[in-house]
Amino acid sequence: MNNILEMRSIEKSFPGVKALNNVNLAVREGEIHAIVGENGAGKSTLMKVLSGVYPHGSYSGDIVYQGDVRAFKNIRDSEHLGIIIIHQELALVPLLSVMENLFLGNEQARAGVIDWEQSYARAKALLAKVGLKESPLTLVNNLGVGKQQLIEIAKALSKEVKLLILDEPTASLNESDSDALLELLLELKTQGISSILISHKLNEISKVADSITVLRDGATVDTFDCRQEAISEDRIIQNMVGREMADRYPQRTPEIGDIILEVRDWRVHHPLYPDREVIKGVNMHVRAGEIVGIAGLMGAGRTELAKSIFGRAYGKKISGQAFMHGKEADLSTIQKAIAKGIAYVTEDRKGDGLVLEDDIKKNISLANLGGVSERTVIDEQREYKVASDFRSQMRIRCSSVLQKVVNLSGGNQQKVVLSKWLFSSPEVLILDEPTRGIDVGAKFEIYNIISRLAADGKCIIMISSEMPELLGMCDRIYVMNEGQFVGEFSDEDVSQEKIMRAIVRNVRV
Repeated sequence: MNNILEMRSIEKSFPGVKALNNVNLAVREGEIHAIVGENGAGKSTLMKVLSGVYPHGSYSGDIVYQGDVRAFKNIRDSEHLGIIIIHQELALVPLLSVMENLFLGNEQARAGVIDWEQSYARAKALLAKVGLKESPLTLVNNLGVGKQQLIEIAKALSKEVKLLILDEPTASLNESDSDALLELLLELKTQGISSILISHKLNEISKVADSITVLRDGATVDTFDCRQEAISEDRIIQNMVGREMADRYPQRTPEIGDIILEVRDWRVHHPLYPDREVIKGVNMHVRAGEIVGIAGLMGAGRTELAKSIFGRAYGKKISGQAFMHGKEADLSTIQKAIAKGIAYVTEDRKGDGLVLEDDIKKNISLANLGGVSERTVIDEQREYKVASDFRSQMRIRCSSVLQKVVNLSGGNQQKVVLSKWLFSSPEVLILDEPTRGIDVGAKFEIYNIISRLAADGKCIIMISSEMPELLGMCDRIYVMNEGQFVGEFSDEDVSQEKIMRAIVRNVRV
């Protein structure tokens, strides 16, 4: 089988950092080739070199595509030859419709005039292909992160793709939607389309990958041919992190105390459609030292519940009661929620969690400026030390804490978000997809931090689309569907099957 792509001796540097060091990659025609590695290993940088985001001349080495050496000056050059990249961070225009986003820069036109009827029909077919039932006229900002990711994939499929690059495409999807996407990749493979899949979800890679290349510290470590032998996850992890990982989740003996946070009959209406009830009479509580999970399919209302509790950051006509330490608490604004000791780590780090053009130092102190101030004046030395401590503790890969957050990899951005809220010393920490886009080594570090916080008596609410993560970390799990809790399990009495059964039995047909 011939190679559709070869990247030979690729090297790329940024100020103070050598991102790629003699990287070699070969992708065969009609295969799914996975690239894995820790955050900062160079995966996304390599793909930006390939797609022309980093133009020819800004790196050294050769790109050989379809037998010819290529010198892409920009992303249009690579797209013209059928190389389509879907970045980890979404690139959609929120106030345009789904249809307009799908064909932005690739308009369906006749004689210079957009054919809206053809655009609508083709958009509907593309959405169906990725499993979305929304109208093509829906505004993108009215959809969740998971559905926006599917729109990005449909957008890529709208072009004459020959080599599809997917950077963490399932990071914000639940298990069933991820499976549908992987099946779609396998279907594209039968049509002769090659794919490069960057993912931290090794179970997904083992399902679909024909080859796996491991990067570590900007260099190629090894390439495995999955057609020749079965490659174990432990072997991949050892190559990624340079060490063995005996346990994916830390061992802990929980010491659970009194109820810290409780909500009763919590009801929330949609911010745009006030007659539509999104959260329907939820009752929940979290005890000191307890890690409580919230499981559910995409659209079940998990994020909406979390954001509405956190200072009514989501929703209209919110009713119900919230209690802290048994006393009714006013959580009507974000400032009041923070003052009561509640923190919310968002699933959308780019849109809601960070000031991208500010440096790491300023982002980490943002939720607790009083902790780095003297008489309302920020002490920059104290702020620098706090950020440096979190950089070391969280293993944030950067040139310094003065580096802009926008220039970090997605996983390192997530570590900055988590550091920001840990610095606010919350009693209740709500984690919404806390390890989305984070490699297995860094996940274990974050799991350890979560476990230490629980051991210190903090309450942890963990929302995750990865059921093994919930099962491995949580003392108790609520199951959510269509805006209400449909099940509750202790860690001794829970399984993936029981969670799915609770969801399925309560799905409206």
